[in-house]
Amino acid sequence: MRKLPGSAFSYTRTQIQNSFGPADWYPSDHPQMPAVVAHGRQPDVRACSLCHYPNGKGRPENAGIAGLPYSYFVHTMNDFRNGARKSADERKPNTYLMIGFAKAMTEDEIAAAAQYFGSMKWTPWIKVVETSTVPKTHIGGGMFLRLEGHETEPIGQRIIETPVNTEATEILRDPRSGFIAYVPVGSLKKGEDLVVKGGTGRTTPCGLCHGEDLEGLGPVPGIAGRSPSYLMRQLVDIQHGSRNGEWTSLMKPVVSRLNPDDMLAIAAYLASREP
Repeated sequence: MRKLPGSAFSYTRTQIQNSFGPADWYPSDHPQMPAVVAHGRQPDVRACSLCHYPNGKGRPENAGIAGLPYSYFVHTMNDFRNGARKSADERKPNTYLMIGFAKAMTEDEIAAAAQYFGSMKWTPWIKVVETSTVPKTHIGGGMFLRLEGHETEPIGQRIIETPVNTEATEILRDPRSGFIAYVPVGSLKKGEDLVVKGGTGRTTPCGLCHGEDLEGLGPVPGIAGRSPSYLMRQLVDIQHGSRNGEWTSLMKPVVSRLNPDDMLAIAAYLASREP
């Protein structure tokens, strides 16, 4: 049996990772979950709370979905259903899992999940750190996980988003244990110029659509304080044409002139902003 500080519950590792009823360590941290979020529906729909956590914060390999506008959430699920949203990297398996879940979910289940996650305000739990060197990591569960020891390596032009506590995140799926995102030195200044001013014609200032505070505007989602890994993937997917749909067409000209370093800087700066 495993336990976490501040939780009255204990679970086995099998219970923690149960696709149709994963551990809910802190029920008081969130509203009552609808059935599709807490348990999914066997055999085709896994519990939303397994990957995105009961509080909707998610992890770098998926998405933080707390605080998303209801209409945006529903539209996104329909994009998965209709083939308008895929991944530019065919090796990313959970994108295809989401496509399957979306196709199997009923309209009522999508609506219930959208209302539930949209009812919770997004509060960031990602610390962005500029650095020239990072801990050595390996890929596990779709994330960068630190190797044992204290070896480091040059960061290069990468975002290395890794759990603050590997065991708490990867083994216990602790929804209170956050992440550190290491980014190259200078990323935040460059990202601020692109996000706020458009980088002298390279792109459109993000605040025009996402609000001056970058916390969203009507059906347009908030992007402040979100995972830089997730944000980077979306920019790449839109630029490569893997993510389409009605609203995505507005983003295509925004990303058309950006290079990978531009997108990295944008993602890093947005993640560093606290809603």
